Amino acid sequence: MFFAFSFLLLAFCSCNSAYISKKHGYYKIDFPKREYTQFDRKDFPFSFEYPVYAQIIRDSTYFDSDPENPYWINIDFPQFRGRVFLSYKIIGGKATYKIKQDNGVYKDSFAINVYDKLVNDAYALTNKNTVAASSIKDSVINTPNGLSGIFFKVGGNAATSKQFFLSDTTKNFIRGALYFDVTPNADSLKPVQDFLQKDLEHIINTFKWTNK
Repeated sequence: MFFAFSFLLLAFCSCNSAYISKKHGYYKIDFPKREYTQFDRKDFPFSFEYPVYAQIIRDSTYFDSDPENPYWINIDFPQFRGRVFLSYKIIGGKATYKIKQDNGVYKDSFAINVYDKLVNDAYALTNKNTVAASSIKDSVINTPNGLSGIFFKVGGNAATSKQFFLSDTTKNFIRGALYFDVTPNADSLKPVQDFLQKDLEHIINTFKWTNK
């Protein structure tokens, strides 16, 4: 009887003891040392420096669409499950667009790449994140190699928080977008995004057109 009473008393005290909540946290990430190597292939119209802990992969498909030319590439960051899509456009070149028909089927439509339209498309693609974004800020890019463009920072749990485009306005246009192969979470991804921000800046600042 005594033991039964003691057990009930202990259980009662345990159930009514103060609960101390634990703060939510994220795993510590060990970032690699920053080192860069050159992407400079003779058959490509551009070159730049990228991190040695990244991989260059030629893109064979872009969101279920075929690239317009063979110069679309991905910069993969396997350690972070991140990827920068780089899509190159030739100003004045032929463009293929997917147009949705009344029956729901998409049909190819052909047009000419015009600089103003490419810029508008870059803004439109960024603004697709407005549902999940808490803010969208754009800033002008002027690189040491004389390139210009716009850098977009998208706040909140958007699929991509960093996008940009670079162009000489007459011949070359390239758009970049950073994505992660994880469910978007601004808090958990922030350390990685801050780290890769420096790499994106280096890629942009070392970017050159090689077909002038």
